[in-house]
Amino acid sequence: MMEGRLQAQEDEIMLLKSSLADALRRLHGVPLALTRPVQSLSLEDALPEGMSLMEEARAKFHHIQGLELEEKDEEGEEKDLSWASSVEEAIHPTAIRNLQRDDHQDPNGSTESLSSASQTPISGSPATPKDLSASPRSGPLSIILEGQSIKMFIRGRPITMYVPSNIQNYEDLRMEPPVETLELDWVYGYRGRDCRANLYLLSSGEAVYFIACVVVLYHINNRTQRHYRKHTDCVRCLTIHPDKVRMASGQTAGVDKDGKPLQPYVHIWDSSTLITLQQIGLGTFERGVGSVAFSFADAGAFLCVIDDSNEHMLSVWDCAKGTKHTEVKSTNEAVFTVEFNPSDSTNIITCGKSHIYFWTLSAGSLTKKQGIFGKYKKPKFIQCFVFSLTGDVLTGDSEGNILTWGKSPGDVKTLGKGAKETFQIMRQTRAHDGSVFTLCMLQGGALLSGGGKDRKIIRWSADLAPERECEVKDAYVNGEEVLVGTTRNAILRGTFSDGFVAIVQGHVDEMWGLATHPSQDVFLTCGHDRQVCVWNTAEHKLDWCTTLEEYGLCADFCPNGAVVSVGLSTGRWLVLDLQTKEVISDYTDGNEQLSVMRYSPDGSFLAVGSHDNFIYVYNVTECGRRYSRYGKCNGHSSFITHLDWSKDGKYIMSNSGDYEILYWDVAGGCKLLRNRYESKDREWASYTCVLGFHVMGVWLEGSDGTDINALCRSHSERVVAVADDFCKVHLFQYPCPKPKAPNHSYEGHGSHVTNVRFTHCDSHLLSMGGKDTCILQWEVKRAGTSDGGDRLHSTGRELAGPCISVQKL
Repeated sequence: MMEGRLQAQEDEIMLLKSSLADALRRLHGVPLALTRPVQSLSLEDALPEGMSLMEEARAKFHHIQGLELEEKDEEGEEKDLSWASSVEEAIHPTAIRNLQRDDHQDPNGSTESLSSASQTPISGSPATPKDLSASPRSGPLSIILEGQSIKMFIRGRPITMYVPSNIQNYEDLRMEPPVETLELDWVYGYRGRDCRANLYLLSSGEAVYFIACVVVLYHINNRTQRHYRKHTDCVRCLTIHPDKVRMASGQTAGVDKDGKPLQPYVHIWDSSTLITLQQIGLGTFERGVGSVAFSFADAGAFLCVIDDSNEHMLSVWDCAKGTKHTEVKSTNEAVFTVEFNPSDSTNIITCGKSHIYFWTLSAGSLTKKQGIFGKYKKPKFIQCFVFSLTGDVLTGDSEGNILTWGKSPGDVKTLGKGAKETFQIMRQTRAHDGSVFTLCMLQGGALLSGGGKDRKIIRWSADLAPERECEVKDAYVNGEEVLVGTTRNAILRGTFSDGFVAIVQGHVDEMWGLATHPSQDVFLTCGHDRQVCVWNTAEHKLDWCTTLEEYGLCADFCPNGAVVSVGLSTGRWLVLDLQTKEVISDYTDGNEQLSVMRYSPDGSFLAVGSHDNFIYVYNVTECGRRYSRYGKCNGHSSFITHLDWSKDGKYIMSNSGDYEILYWDVAGGCKLLRNRYESKDREWASYTCVLGFHVMGVWLEGSDGTDINALCRSHSERVVAVADDFCKVHLFQYPCPKPKAPNHSYEGHGSHVTNVRFTHCDSHLLSMGGKDTCILQWEVKRAGTSDGGDRLHSTGRELAGPCISVQKL
């Protein structure tokens, strides 16, 4: 809720800045007659000759009252003016406050009066423009039909869009959902950076892990995926039943699009059929589910859950009945993991920040005993633990030690008669430099430990004598096959004799840049982790990756497919050769982040949109290897967000952060097209601008200007995909110029969806999450081509080894 309020304030500040800049820019060229008495100066006197008043104030902000005007120059140009209250007072307060007429002059010269009473919203909030002072989620979007143009109001700012000539009657247009649908084909990435014990190996040969809202079942030998997709927000924890078939997964609470918290829960599901068997704890847990564990001694009769509330409530559930057996407050400190004693389901252990607790379940209640560190240094974190074959508990901590815990009889001499037994450290073993993030017990009693800082996996004998060790990067030891999950969001497969290779890779920080190859099954991603990754959609793998000095935010392939340009956070942009992976060009435009890179259809120009409000245009020669500055588009009053080229490569359409739509004549010297009406019939080579007549219907009722992060029209020009701020991907018919356009909506991401792109042949759609670091590949299905669900595959050779989750390798 705090983030929502902060975003709303930032939106208002942004709009205020743009309004003031707009007003001052125009006032700068207004020669006020200072020899006149100020009292006799009217608003008409302050405007240049030939300029008429256009419309009344459309928005009210918390601390300013804006007045929106449109001017017409000698060529018939219409532009939005925003006059802040301070500017109004400086000119003539009475003249502006008493302004009560709203004239609209169409391109043919006729004028009609549009009083406030006659203006009828087509969609969005039922309020008229004068009433658009509501909260960010209560009616910021309104659309009004005005003859040959349509005004769309976002957060009080009018956006004028002209109806194309081929539409005779706008009101008679009928919107239908697209024939095409999406089906999740592949999930790129793994959540290892902040989750533990989330990687398991089934007897079917499938590795089970999660990222975003999806639990992935990846068959390692067959290289196929299945997906459990019943969670509504990010999956946080995962565990496997003793029968090695059933799984339990818990999710975070999340919020709906109105900022209201949703309820977290745990799903118990069948890994072979992907059918949900039970939903545990709906309405019980707070904020999210942090850890889950099945009991083993009684064949999984109970499930233990720890939530993310302040007290980290520990609850035990009867799996057969789906009812809560008992519940107790755990601790105010962070809890990392929970497990039942494999030989006694009445014993439960939890560990986390500066603690390890030994719980006893008796007569429907839980009692705890804290582990006593005694003469040993108390670590800041106890990261993990396992049960040895002898019944001892082994913990790994942030000091790099493996501690062996055991029961000690009550100290009668010190505590007197009736002293109870305690859990104390029996032995301390130095294991790693830095934290011990994970422990895994092997069948013969040997132990594997995974370190953080030293990047090592160490094999220990049953009596904790080190046998072999290796760094994962070039590991060569001997032993069984294991899977290793890392905090670099990768899953490695290997043996101690043959070493390890990555079978799953992903980004480790927020992603924004996404581009698809013009002729191959390849796409590129870049983000805040400074990684530029090139992926293969057909083989579902990472082709190559390189690290940059700054983080990348946008990218585009040259139409010849030989090079790709990547825009960075500092105003620099690079050109990479796809074959050699080398940087062949390095340029800088301004000192602010770049938000969009777009080549013209024939590859002769490159447009670079920046947060400094400019679009830089370059001549491109030598097959994309040489660039020279051609011009600069100067006219936006806020940062550039999206842009597209016309099919003839002569014009650009652009959007900005204050919801402007401007058109540019690149062939004529990057000039601003003052008469926007003339661009209504222009055809565009791509359509990624989120504001425009052809995509007006993608803005759902109640939207504000930041709710849609990206959109992309298919190459066939049949559908448009939309990435929104509420973790969803939408598919609309193209064009969709009417409000409330029907669409297909898809879930899977666990944070705002930052970008979407169709592959070169429209066979797939790529969507990219922000904080969830997840890339989803959707197959585009047309009517009659769906196979009716997720693919099922045959079982391959079983992997012999256990599975561990090693952090920060």
